[in-house]
Amino acid sequence: MGGVWNFKDGVIRQADQGGQRKALVHLPSGEVVSSYSSLERILRGLGWERYSTTGSDLLQFHKHSSIDLISLPRDFSKFNSVHMYDIVVKNPNIFRVRDK
Repeated sequence: MGGVWNFKDGVIRQADQGGQRKALVHLPSGEVVSSYSSLERILRGLGWERYSTTGSDLLQFHKHSSIDLISLPRDFSKFNSVHMYDIVVKNPNIFRVRDK
């Protein structure tokens, strides 16, 4: 998780790198994740299940074989590099974050 990180008000966040956008890539297929439907399809294939979060601003996925939980903003336009790196850490050797 390279780059510049800022610590402010008890929260650590990756600093904006001049508008440089990131992309989440599924390594086995080379597919760039461009929507939640494609991400959910890949995650289901890896054993992740979607939690029912009716009325919430979050999409959440969990895996029965672990205590891991992936929480994402329901609006894909708010899906950012912090969410991408969370997915990478919980699915090693399956995803990578790269510059667009």
